[in-house]
Amino acid sequence: MEQAPTTGLPRHIAVIMDGNNRWAKAQGLRGGAGHRAGAEAAREIVYACADLKIEHLTLFAFSSENWLRPNKEVRGLMALFLSVLQRHEIRQMHERNVRLRFIGNRGSFSPRLQKNMNDVEAMTRHNTGMVVTVAADYGGQWDISQACQRIAEKVQLGMLQAADISPDTVQQHVCLSDAPPPDLCIRTGGEQRISNFLLWQFAYTELYFCDTYWPEFDAASLQLALDDFKGRKRRYGRQSDSDEITSAEGAEIA
Repeated sequence: MEQAPTTGLPRHIAVIMDGNNRWAKAQGLRGGAGHRAGAEAAREIVYACADLKIEHLTLFAFSSENWLRPNKEVRGLMALFLSVLQRHEIRQMHERNVRLRFIGNRGSFSPRLQKNMNDVEAMTRHNTGMVVTVAADYGGQWDISQACQRIAEKVQLGMLQAADISPDTVQQHVCLSDAPPPDLCIRTGGEQRISNFLLWQFAYTELYFCDTYWPEFDAASLQLALDDFKGRKRRYGRQSDSDEITSAEGAEIA
């Protein structure tokens, strides 16, 4: 297991951006306004993390279960998603050396939206700065089942022996296999669950929950989460007091 940086900052932050609709309702606005404000908050957090030299930021934008929301809201989310991908900010992120990519079942999206996702990935593919991963039509159970299907195919083809399948084998086939596991997951909006997000990858992730609705989550809110993270003791299953290391000093190797 890879160490956290000696600065005490996480290498990889995952975010469940929750509370857009409730923020809009509290403001007397329609739900779409909350999602638009949430997109602006996401932009601010991307830039804040880039300034802090965070290596990976993974944002939960649209879950597999979100298709069950009212059709009008889903259509609005898809339109917003498309508009964000076409905005000038994408090119600004590219100019700041940020790499953008997507995980999830993108085949469920319209051809136009898929093309824009592919175009954004192609534009930023060779950037060497922070990697921003957007999870869209993503679910942790879907991720693990897809990995199992690919492993089963390799067993059938004789490329892999069933007896050799290990956690490392699964890790090589899930999304984000090329990234360090998330050190910190932030969930806004007051709920305290991970909602089928990165189930495999969250084995030893520190969880941070706050009541702030996502549209109001800013760089100062992020700093509060990072300050909390620095005070955590990450044992990875170990219990010896002599071996404990706080996040600020670097994570232990299991």
